[in-house]
Amino acid sequence: MRQSYIMPGFRPTLGFTLLYLGLVVLIPLSTLVFTSFKLSWDQYLAIITHDRVLASFRVSFVTALIAALIASFFGFIIAWVLVRYPFPGKRILDALIDLPFALPTAVAGIVLATIYQPSGLIGKLLMGSFGIQIAYKPLGIVVALIFISLPFVVRTVEPVLQEFDSSMEEAASSLGASRLQVFINIIFPNIFPALLTGFALAFARGVGEYGSVIFIAGNLPYVSEIVPLMIITKLEQYDIPGATAIALTMLTLSFILLLVINLLQHWVRKRSGQL
Repeated sequence: MRQSYIMPGFRPTLGFTLLYLGLVVLIPLSTLVFTSFKLSWDQYLAIITHDRVLASFRVSFVTALIAALIASFFGFIIAWVLVRYPFPGKRILDALIDLPFALPTAVAGIVLATIYQPSGLIGKLLMGSFGIQIAYKPLGIVVALIFISLPFVVRTVEPVLQEFDSSMEEAASSLGASRLQVFINIIFPNIFPALLTGFALAFARGVGEYGSVIFIAGNLPYVSEIVPLMIITKLEQYDIPGATAIALTMLTLSFILLLVINLLQHWVRKRSGQL
């Protein structure tokens, strides 16, 4: 028996999808791979194992990971407050969450650098009271990445919390479970896949972020220099093979990490379904 679809046009839409993936995703990425073939294996290793390049990889991935973890924690709290509690100005706060989506990243970087530099409003206070310097340090990169990645977590977790069946909480409470037990055993397992998705989106955005980082990072070699800046530097020096080698390595590492996160997310959903 032939299966019927509610929405017609499967073949044209599938063809358009494959065309889009080919033109926008696969062809540019394959060009990146083929360009790196101009280098021998020894030349490729010499580029990606250079001390300055390795330091930039460490800065990019470590700061993106820390920022994604912090954004996941506070993003969950913000999503919880927006869904569970009514309060004055809720619509305004909900709209402000999406501000980093609309704000150009360069503008965000300039604003953050102005505020957090040692002579800035917040930077001067932190430097004078606690001796903490944020701008021109890896800590400044973390702050910038949290700013631009937080909405990904909030908007990923918020719909799941809105659709969550509160009757399960009421049933557990009627059986004598405390609020902490209800959260750990009922609420968190149901929202954890969405939280993991938000973390993956925040991490992916943080690894490749450029505009909001370069202004507050200071771009000091071996200290606060990120991989996208290394790629731009190579391109400015007309070292196309070197830039593609670094970009291909970054793409491969990012893909592996996101694949691991997606597999973990699939395992969590499967385990939650079994439970």
